[in-house]
Amino acid sequence: MGKKENEMSAMEIDDLKSDGSQQILPRFSMNVLQLMKTSQAQHGLRHGDYARYRRYCSARLRRLFKSLKFTHGRGKYTRRAIVESTVTDVRFLHVVFYMAERAWSHAMEKRQLPDGPNARQRIYLIGRLRKAVKWTSLFSSLCSVKTDSRTSLEAEAYASYMKGTLLFEQDQNWETALACFKNARAVYEELGKYGDLENQVLCRERVEELEPSIKYCLHKIGKSNLQTSELLQIGEMEGPALDLFKAKIEAAMEEARSQQAASLTEFNWLGYRFPVSNPKSRVSILKAQELEKELQSPGAESLSPEKKLTIYDKLFTAYNDARNTIRSDLVSAGNAESVKDDLNGLDKAVGAVLGQRTIERNQLLVKIAKSKLNRKRDDKTEKVTKPEELVRLYDLLLQNVADLSDLISSGRDRKPEEIAFEEECQRKSLAFRAERCFYLAKSYSLAGKRVEAYALYCRARSLAEDALSKFQSVGNKDEGTIQELKALSKECRANSCIEHATGIMEEEKAPEKLSKKISTISLNDTATKVEKYLVDKLEVYESAVGDANTKMAPKIERFPPAFQSIPRNPIVLDLAYNCIEFPVLEERKKKVQRGFISRLWG
Repeated sequence: MGKKENEMSAMEIDDLKSDGSQQILPRFSMNVLQLMKTSQAQHGLRHGDYARYRRYCSARLRRLFKSLKFTHGRGKYTRRAIVESTVTDVRFLHVVFYMAERAWSHAMEKRQLPDGPNARQRIYLIGRLRKAVKWTSLFSSLCSVKTDSRTSLEAEAYASYMKGTLLFEQDQNWETALACFKNARAVYEELGKYGDLENQVLCRERVEELEPSIKYCLHKIGKSNLQTSELLQIGEMEGPALDLFKAKIEAAMEEARSQQAASLTEFNWLGYRFPVSNPKSRVSILKAQELEKELQSPGAESLSPEKKLTIYDKLFTAYNDARNTIRSDLVSAGNAESVKDDLNGLDKAVGAVLGQRTIERNQLLVKIAKSKLNRKRDDKTEKVTKPEELVRLYDLLLQNVADLSDLISSGRDRKPEEIAFEEECQRKSLAFRAERCFYLAKSYSLAGKRVEAYALYCRARSLAEDALSKFQSVGNKDEGTIQELKALSKECRANSCIEHATGIMEEEKAPEKLSKKISTISLNDTATKVEKYLVDKLEVYESAVGDANTKMAPKIERFPPAFQSIPRNPIVLDLAYNCIEFPVLEERKKKVQRGFISRLWG
């Protein structure tokens, strides 16, 4: 019976060996979206550094080729293709994936050149995107055979997105590009319903990243009523998938600005009209004016402070570009005095507008800081504003107003508009001085210096009332500032009374506190560690008892006293005695002569 069992088991083993080629190999599993997001976020694309990500993809491919022993020849390069029979390890799929990512990142790197890709670079960019589409198609076909259904769906969505990106860059076949983006969105929407929470969040983020591209394709086809400004708002999202969309929107806006710039022939400022002849200056000024309209529009109140700060940064960049172009024109103007006068006036006007916007931006920073001044800190990571930070911001505002006033008063023949503008700068400077003095008093109050705080509150109230009288003398042109100054004057009066009362109370309680503190003076306490003792500070005029900032009672001297080194008699050790070899003196001894009988008895 045992012999038959052995024969049967041997037959089964032979059958397994013979049918080994027909066995169903295990399917690989690979989270494509998570792998892509992690690789991009950790290797440069968090900051839009496509060159760094491309270098990472190349290094990753070298490691994969080496670990798989899938090299292409030692001396002569002989390409080895990856087919279905080659994929015996999931790392082969990683090779195809990173080949696609490397080609895509190289194309995006060319797209982000400072002046944009020229004709030759654009041809190369399109070629790299075609290469990326080729590798993603191979990746999708291999995953459909070698991986599970979820991985296959993710690979298909990845290939659709890459194909849509190529058509998006080529500005053609918008219907096909729309179908590719919609296919990818449908897959990610379906995958976002299953799996763990992290995967669901990644899928939802991917769907949100695909939405702007889909809306732009619909806009190009003509099936959407979106305006260009709405497309700009959609493109404010962050992510590598949106960089191409942003570049496309920016290119379209630059083209529209170039067409509108033809009608911008003059720059008006305080009654002056300065001609703008350089097309680059026109485009930069037009871009800055569009951003100003966005900040002054009725919907600007709903914008978050961070969004407004981003708009201000773009506005400063546009005006600085315009000034750089104007100064380049000044250098090349030569001896043409009329042209140089116009360019100098235009530079002064643009600089003045830039100074005004800088003041507005710093006032926004002050508003943000004030909102965090008295807020309770619910989150440990949230930073609470200190009065010293507001003092620093008001120092910046005072410097901005002084620079703007100097710029306006630099001309000889000034118009009434310039004089009125300079007077407005002086009123703003006085209001900012009052605010700065108020927060400086608040910082002294928090430090426990009542006398200084009281004096500064009184000074801030005096400055606020002077500024209020000057603002009221010109009418209700700036009602918001007038109300702020009235509130500041009342707050200064209230705080000065509080500081006065607090100072009197502390003065009344000072002897009692002093006696309590003196009663706590003792010799050294071994339980607490004291940096300096009173005996060590006899020659220093420093309060040891009356200072409110001291955290522990002062100590007089260390007790018991520490051991001290004292001199003592030297100890002499004759170390050389044991090392000396003395001579033999037996021969020099005097020999005693003894007789025969003495020798016998001796």
